[in-house]
Amino acid sequence: MMKYMLILFLFLNGVIVARGQTKGPLEDVVITSEKKKTQVRTNENGELHINVSPKDVHKFKAIGWVHYSDFGARGDGKTDDIDAIAATHAFANRHGLLVKADEGATYYIGGKERTAIIQTDTDFGTADFIIDDTQVQNRRAFIFKVSSSLRPFKLEKIPSLKRNQKKIDVSLPRTCLITVTNSQVKHYIRFGLNQDNGSPQTDIFVVDENGNVDMDAPIVWDFDRITDITALPIDKKTLNITGGRFTTIANKAESKYTYYNRNIAIRRSNVLVNGLEHHVTGEGDHGAPYGGFINISNCTYVTVKNSILTGHKTYRTIGSAGKPVSMGSYDISVSRALNVSFMNCSQTNDINDRSYWGILSSNYCKNLLYDNCTLSRFDAHKGVANATIRNSTLGHMGINAIGSGTLTVENSTIRGRSLINLRSDYGSTWQGKLVIRNCIFVPEGGRQTSATLISGSYSGQHDFGYTCYMPEQIIIKNLHIDDSNHPEDYQGPVIFKNFNPQMTDDSYQEKFPYVKTRKITLSNVTTVSGKALKLSDNLFMFKDVKVDTD
Repeated sequence: MMKYMLILFLFLNGVIVARGQTKGPLEDVVITSEKKKTQVRTNENGELHINVSPKDVHKFKAIGWVHYSDFGARGDGKTDDIDAIAATHAFANRHGLLVKADEGATYYIGGKERTAIIQTDTDFGTADFIIDDTQVQNRRAFIFKVSSSLRPFKLEKIPSLKRNQKKIDVSLPRTCLITVTNSQVKHYIRFGLNQDNGSPQTDIFVVDENGNVDMDAPIVWDFDRITDITALPIDKKTLNITGGRFTTIANKAESKYTYYNRNIAIRRSNVLVNGLEHHVTGEGDHGAPYGGFINISNCTYVTVKNSILTGHKTYRTIGSAGKPVSMGSYDISVSRALNVSFMNCSQTNDINDRSYWGILSSNYCKNLLYDNCTLSRFDAHKGVANATIRNSTLGHMGINAIGSGTLTVENSTIRGRSLINLRSDYGSTWQGKLVIRNCIFVPEGGRQTSATLISGSYSGQHDFGYTCYMPEQIIIKNLHIDDSNHPEDYQGPVIFKNFNPQMTDDSYQEKFPYVKTRKITLSNVTTVSGKALKLSDNLFMFKDVKVDTD
């Protein structure tokens, strides 16, 4: 009897392995291991059916990796290989195998809706990937999605949270990424040509098994009420993605806010992308914008290094205020992510060419880093908590940010309109400290202009959903300002732009008062013009700012 039970168990287990399915909204795959040849086909519902012969299963598991060609990829630059690519990853995910692109291959990926799910190390190597966006079934469908096999789950009995809270009352199976929302409170109520009604209050942070919050990326808001709180377990092992030369043939769609996400979407923590290239071709006089070829969200500990990206052409449309606006179009997008680093990265086009939009967009992030990068822009739309730019050169769109914590810029050259722009559409707010060390500032990339270190605008008449702050403390040490190309009436560089030209005396009343900077420390600030650094053209607005000079 025991013998037959064992046979039955092995049979049923074999059925599970042979007919096992991994299904999700972006991956409909059935994998079998029948005694037929290894092949990939698609049924009438678009579902991938993959049969891998027992002999091939044994071979692949023995060597530890699979190639795209093992699942039928031609790599000739003409045949659409997306099904074979997706099948390769699906099989590799099932058995924990490395995926390798075939050396020297060119994989064409057409407009079919199919996403390859990456859950194991992937070496794109020297292969080329052509992504044709001229006829796309679903612009929102990723080409690759880097995901975890760990599943998120809801937390219960946490009614509220406080800013900088060190521990939450929860016991977890492992360290988790926590996302919390209060839909009853609106933040980031945008002002200007792209105005909107704001977004639900949200935060994201890391908690260990015992509920201890990682204070390197602390909770930044008070939550009087919680309408949703989710825990996503964090993978301990780093997933590596290396190499690959990707070329996007740009879409020809109408120029409006219909973002294309034909990209590599990273939705797993602990990921290293190394040595990737992304190029863009075929941009014309119109097109829809892009949401980042490298699109990082809902994760932590992600590094992109030794990679080359491409700025997208700027197109115009009608904004929510009914007036023409330039549309943001990005090659890097980071949202709801912590501890994300870009190291030794650059772009194919001129970082000072204004016909291309700035390369990065970020929202709801903490601890962002540029190190040894040459890129056209750093940007934090809906807030960043702590950001560092070092050993880098930034182009025509410079540094744009709102947020909290410490914003550090060191050993870098900034060629934007200002050294740092505090985004006025979100209240020009930075609740914390600003540190600038050993930097060179070239205003407007050398075009004729009057130099401003910190720009922004705040009328005090718009409710952004939160109190707006200027940096409480600003430290500037060893800054050289190349203001050689200045207008005739130039009086010298200023620390602060005139944030509110109407605020000239005590008669001006702010409905939503701006919390001003308390202290500025200056040390060794020099100018090519020889003119001294001034506080601002609006001395009344900044009359209470204390300036110390070493």
